[in-house]
Amino acid sequence: METLKTQVAIIGAGPSGLLLGQLLAKQGIETVILERVSGEYVLSRIRAGILEQGFVDLVREAGVSERMDREGEVHDGFEIAVNGERTHIDLKTLTGGKTVLCYGQTEITRDLMEARENAGLPTWYETSDVVLHDVKTDQPWVTFTHNEVAYRLNCDFIAGCDGFHGVSRKTIPESERTEHERVYPFGWLGLLSDTPPVSEELIYCNSERGFALASRRSSTRSRYYLQVPLTDDVEDWTDDKFWEELKRRLPADAAEQLVTGPSLEKSIAPLRSFVCEPMQYGNLFLVGDAAHIVPPTGAKGLNLAASDVAALYQILSRVYRNGDRDCIAQYSAIALRRVWHGERFSWWMSNMLHNFGDARINDMDAATFSRFMASELDYYLNHEDGLKVIANQYVGLPYESLK
Repeated sequence: METLKTQVAIIGAGPSGLLLGQLLAKQGIETVILERVSGEYVLSRIRAGILEQGFVDLVREAGVSERMDREGEVHDGFEIAVNGERTHIDLKTLTGGKTVLCYGQTEITRDLMEARENAGLPTWYETSDVVLHDVKTDQPWVTFTHNEVAYRLNCDFIAGCDGFHGVSRKTIPESERTEHERVYPFGWLGLLSDTPPVSEELIYCNSERGFALASRRSSTRSRYYLQVPLTDDVEDWTDDKFWEELKRRLPADAAEQLVTGPSLEKSIAPLRSFVCEPMQYGNLFLVGDAAHIVPPTGAKGLNLAASDVAALYQILSRVYRNGDRDCIAQYSAIALRRVWHGERFSWWMSNMLHNFGDARINDMDAATFSRFMASELDYYLNHEDGLKVIANQYVGLPYESLK
């Protein structure tokens, strides 16, 4: 077995692992990233691309913002349409100047990959048999296999950025972690197309036929979603069937302007809320999807991962700069406060905007639950205080500093 050494071992080369690695490198902190699949496979994952200001600022601090700043689209607002009636959420006015940036997660990941490669920082793709050892000690280590050669990686800390199905969370004994989960009785059917978006801003649609979202990747590429039963298969949905159903759920004026075309990709994603507590076990830190999953309603998944990165980056910088190990214990509490705010917002938006059919929700019959959600929408969309709540949550709550 060959032995390697670094200061921080990062498990997972998605955007959170790559961003953390780039930020730490700026502080002179050594990292090695281990990834189960190839870089091409990582880039093939189709993900959302609405970035909060906090995420944008981190990318700039990491020195990887050139293309994002050039090609990203600043969004001052978005729309919520209820049975065809559109309400504009003016983010910039309601939040005192805050906005979001539309820039695809795939593009962020590509930028971070290229920056890491150009800096000569080590990333091991297509690793297997990854196991984390002695994470509660001051000398944790990781074993893995690459090209049929076994390796041992000694380190000071491990950042588990390897997603919901990765090894990091499972390293924490079941008796030491609590997992909270809600699985929704529907999924999102997404379609990506090289067609001009139907709107300059996103439109979240609540209709009697179910939820829809008109999103975008650029001025020439669109991403649309439909709420569908979990029993549906992608093969059930031809492009023509998708476009026709989308038109029925969009406001009439938007449907008239919709440009259709062949899909580049179609997939169905289930919706779930999930949180693991704590997010730290000794010198192992869970980051992003390894610790929490949110429904895509409200675009919080990648942004919550970024706030985890921000907290861990602060902590590790202080450890190596000042020798202050006492701050390590703050990570889980700081991360989880923002995680639960994001989980609540996504849960709330999902409840208001989706059609739950005849299912009982929160011990209420479907008709009663529907009435409550209609009242929520009526209040929040027709009162300035309600609009401010939506806007401030959507642009993202401030990051918390270390004590």
